[in-house]
Amino acid sequence: MPIAELNQADRESLLADHPEWALREDGKAITRTLTFADFNEAFGFMTRVALYADKADHHPEWFNVYNRVEMTLTTHDAGGLSARDAAMARFIAGIV
Repeated sequence: MPIAELNQADRESLLADHPEWALREDGKAITRTLTFADFNEAFGFMTRVALYADKADHHPEWFNVYNRVEMTLTTHDAGGLSARDAAMARFIAGIV
């Protein structure tokens, strides 16, 4: 079954619920940069997200340098944002 892309109202609701995320210029993804105390804390965060992502079969695009983690959420199969990205954003909000 295909994964549905969020409509405009759902994208707006996602961003209203999670203002720490920014809509990427093309409107197909959300991005966020998190800064932690040190590498250990950043890596611990990434590990928790990786465990969730594996269970959800939905994986973020991310980049890590020392205490900074840059994340992008999008659903390639949907051609943009989907309910999977909203769920991932909610999970991340709960562990940060």
